[in-house]
Amino acid sequence: MPLPLSLTLRDGRRVTVREIRPEDRDGLHAAVLSLSPDARYTRFMSAVKDLPEHTYEAATHPDRDREFALVVLPQEGEARPVIAGARYASAPGSDSCEFAITIVDGWQGQGLSGPLMSALIEQARAHGFRTMEGYVLSTNAPMRRLARRLDFQDVACPDDATTRIVTLALAG
Repeated sequence: MPLPLSLTLRDGRRVTVREIRPEDRDGLHAAVLSLSPDARYTRFMSAVKDLPEHTYEAATHPDRDREFALVVLPQEGEARPVIAGARYASAPGSDSCEFAITIVDGWQGQGLSGPLMSALIEQARAHGFRTMEGYVLSTNAPMRRLARRLDFQDVACPDDATTRIVTLALAG
């Protein structure tokens, strides 16, 4: 799937999906601040209000050998805020990567997660990762349904009954 990607959402709004850039730092920060407490908890699995400055810096400067990150922007309107982000990251030398997706509240349920996950999977395969995994709250039914549709295995987290681990074999 070539980037940037233009998508029409379920409600007819059009968005652009592209790789994150350093200049997206303020938009990413605004997107995190705009999340409802429930959305922040679902994404970060804790009751955070904001993230440390170094997190935004690292997020907008991914290490191409270990990380890949996307942002989603509306195609219309003067203000083009970051409305979603998706990324994977791995430990140095690992052949496994962990994914994460965040969608601003007013844009959830519009069909963004599927294309974002597909783009992450495609990039992870192209970069030689053998598995992709994600930690998903047990109560996050939409993400768990998407993971099943994409052939991820969904198992209980051995250390935390509130969390599931979804895993996809990328190679072999």
